[in-house]
Amino acid sequence: MLDDIKKGLAGVVVDVTAISKVNPDTNSLLYRGYPVQQLAERCTAEEVAYLLWHGELPDPAQLAEFETLERSLRHLNPTVKDAMDALPLSAHPMDVVRTAVSVLGALDESLTTDPTWIDGDLTLERSIRMWAQLPAIVAYAQRRLRGQELVEPRNDLGYSANFLHMTFGEVPELVVVSAFDVSMILYAEHSFNASTFTARVIASTLSDVYSAVTGAIGALKGPLHGGANEAVMHTFREVGTASFAAPWLGEALAAKRKIMGFGHRVYKNGDSRVPTMKAALETLVAHYERPEVLDLYDALEKAMDEAKGIKPNLDYPSGPAYDLMGFDTELFTPLFIAARVTGWTAHVREQLAANALIRPLSLYTGPEERSVPSRD
Repeated sequence: MLDDIKKGLAGVVVDVTAISKVNPDTNSLLYRGYPVQQLAERCTAEEVAYLLWHGELPDPAQLAEFETLERSLRHLNPTVKDAMDALPLSAHPMDVVRTAVSVLGALDESLTTDPTWIDGDLTLERSIRMWAQLPAIVAYAQRRLRGQELVEPRNDLGYSANFLHMTFGEVPELVVVSAFDVSMILYAEHSFNASTFTARVIASTLSDVYSAVTGAIGALKGPLHGGANEAVMHTFREVGTASFAAPWLGEALAAKRKIMGFGHRVYKNGDSRVPTMKAALETLVAHYERPEVLDLYDALEKAMDEAKGIKPNLDYPSGPAYDLMGFDTELFTPLFIAARVTGWTAHVREQLAANALIRPLSLYTGPEERSVPSRD
């Protein structure tokens, strides 16, 4: 019986999905059939969000309507800001963002006035609202730590440009906006990963989409999932320079330390998203004139390949890219939230469309039935 148990659900197929898959023949991640590297090269974050929710890329009229709707929903409810301000500055930004999303749900009166909250159209409306307001939430999560006020959104800017504007108070040059947009697309979806599966489990109980996303954020916080991009920058700072990469890695492996940013449960021949994100990182390195960042990146990647034959995952190039943009390291995983909320909510809608309560069995290995000792 123990031999039948699949720890971590490894290799277990629990449902069907039409949202994304890894094509083993090309080692490519597909969103609704489209290779993600092509989407990152040819589409915007808005177009990819529309694709994940609707199944097809928008035509110009659909895109214009969708962009108008998203821009109209960007302003952060003052109650959400107050809830964030009530949290201590020592709270991790992931906890701050998780709380803010939960408050968004509590403020949605339709959850109490309309019991049919599992309706697909209503779930989509709430999903777009969360996606539109997460830039304000994530940006303010960083700004409050720096003693800065909330920056109001600009409706004349695209999703990524506005996100950076709300974070830094100005719109960076196009090369930075483009690199950030690429990261949002690459992080948007990845099948039944831990946080997405968490969202689907919660949705399967017929809970609401805010609860599903709040739970997914909790799963994403762990360093074995979303927190890995933060860990990559801690590694870079610990290593210091390219010349120390190989000896540092040798000592770390000898001490049996887990090196974050390398390896993946799904990809066996390297994460197909890495080349696209590394290309974006290279544009940032050139823009900011920081060649030492790429030197360290390449040296550590080479050392890991020679020592273990393990290749980087998406977190490896995205960490230094976000650092060059000016984001605090603790904000890297909240940025992941802002991207992945599109994938999470697409899966919530898919789960609800053909729902079955997710409730696996377990094999009990505790004591056999026994009596409580008498107190006489």
